[in-house]
Amino acid sequence: MNPLVRRYLKTGIAFLLAGLILGGVLLARWELAGIYPSPTLVSAHAHVILVGFVMMMILGVAQWMFPRPARDDPRYRPRVAEAAYWIMTGATILRFAGEVGREWSAALLVRAIVVAGGVGQILGLVLFFYNLWPRIRTVGPKPPAP
Repeated sequence: MNPLVRRYLKTGIAFLLAGLILGGVLLARWELAGIYPSPTLVSAHAHVILVGFVMMMILGVAQWMFPRPARDDPRYRPRVAEAAYWIMTGATILRFAGEVGREWSAALLVRAIVVAGGVGQILGLVLFFYNLWPRIRTVGPKPPAP
């Protein structure tokens, strides 16, 4: 397993841990103190689990399992795969932090951080799959012609 794949998987697990902690806090506040979770905290919890954990795991496994790029195919670039990882990770952290921060502040800067994180997540996913596209192909001998 190459280092980029391990990084995707370990980062996904870190995001899962963050989501579990936030989910536990939301549960305890509701059940023990009667404080219903705000929409921003629910959104932070959902995004850190679904994008941070689930998508990072999917991207890591896709990076690992899809066929290697053909040697003569210049479309797949490892540097783009690295960039997609860093964009996704940074954007997910920004979005999570911004949405948690919205619990205390509705300042334009905090809202802009949430939007920047969301746009970054979109950009990271588009970049990842654009770069992965050439690897979605048949491997092995071609089937006989009819």
